[in-house]
Amino acid sequence: MKNLIISPDTEEKLIKKHGLRRIDVEQCFRNRERSYLLETRPEHKTEPLSEWFISENDRGVLIKVVCIFIEGMIHLKSAFPPNDEEISIYNTMSENY
Repeated sequence: MKNLIISPDTEEKLIKKHGLRRIDVEQCFRNRERSYLLETRPEHKTEPLSEWFISENDRGVLIKVVCIFIEGMIHLKSAFPPNDEEISIYNTMSENY
């Protein structure tokens, strides 16, 4: 994905903290089956708003992907294994879109 931008700090965190690589995130975008959700919690609010989704990579690992879309580019904020609450929110909310 040529339009996916991952800062060096974010990429380092993906690897060291979550054991994920760029390819894992790219696979999640390709495997995504539901819509993006807007991040509206005040402590995580960005301009423009962050969007997120949960999908599996090709190895079947469930990953929450958080990004910002700016002028056709996808700026990755974070990617990590979701907790049960995030999975529940995503499954409930994404069905309504």
